[in-house]
Amino acid sequence: MSVDRVTPALLRAHALPRHEQAGDKKVRGSALVIAGSVEVPGAALLAGLGVLRAGAGVLRIATCRSNAAQLGIAMPEAMILGCRETPSGGIDPSESVRLAKLAADDDTVLIGPGMMDDPAVAELTSELLRRLEGPTYTLDAAAFTTLKQHDAALPRHSGKIVLTPHSGEMAAFLKASREEIDRDPLTAAHRVADTLDAVVAMKGASTYVVSPDGAACLSENGTVGLGTSGSGDSLAGIIAGLLARGAPPYWATVWAVYMHGEAGRRLAEQYGMFGLLAREIPGKIPSIMNDLSTQSSLRNEREKQETGEKGTHHEVKDSR
Repeated sequence: MSVDRVTPALLRAHALPRHEQAGDKKVRGSALVIAGSVEVPGAALLAGLGVLRAGAGVLRIATCRSNAAQLGIAMPEAMILGCRETPSGGIDPSESVRLAKLAADDDTVLIGPGMMDDPAVAELTSELLRRLEGPTYTLDAAAFTTLKQHDAALPRHSGKIVLTPHSGEMAAFLKASREEIDRDPLTAAHRVADTLDAVVAMKGASTYVVSPDGAACLSENGTVGLGTSGSGDSLAGIIAGLLARGAPPYWATVWAVYMHGEAGRRLAEQYGMFGLLAREIPGKIPSIMNDLSTQSSLRNEREKQETGEKGTHHEVKDSR
């Protein structure tokens, strides 16, 4: 199986969408994040930070009613929706009707960070996929592991879903051992991408990104410090933010995975290899995007100058 190594040059060849300087915030897309539980309230915050730092214009977060006021204070940039809760402290699946109506105008929906009530997550995810067509989806954590492989709604979202498992979650989904997945993560990713017609980010020390058409990339720029609580929530948010901006699912995921790793590298240089916090990751993303975009702009300008110089020599030669 052919695999491309993710490099800045590869990313520049598949640039992120550009937006008009004076454009309305809605030009950069709208995202709905469905995340958190009574036990893990902060996951929604981490994912939301990832969405906004990746450049999305509008963010709404749906979370447990118990956590809504605190989250609104911690993240004043987002509209917060408090949802009915299950006895286990998760978002009640009956909220799928309201959330589907709410997200009808959104560009992307992220489901799963910090959601701990597996049966409720499974029902909520299935109902949203059934009720809501149009947006792209990122299914993280339990939203992926509880997904039914033969859910009748999946074909309606062909090519518009991103899945973000680590090896333990992939093992649970495929009913395999974690050791089997760790031995050959690429094959597992291809299998799920093909079965569900979805993009898969197979997270690990090195992360594979696989598309349904068989394309695959390997990002090797992560650091051991990224193996910390909440890191995956931030990554899911960054993916959703790029999807909201209109990046294709495969390249949104490749960009997000690379920038997540680069953020870890920069934080390690700042603080040391261990001890970074997941909340610090999103803050590095704008400068990383800017650096890559600046490099791309400089390269384009250089190419234009070289072309112009060659054209001048050619004209001089012809004039003689």
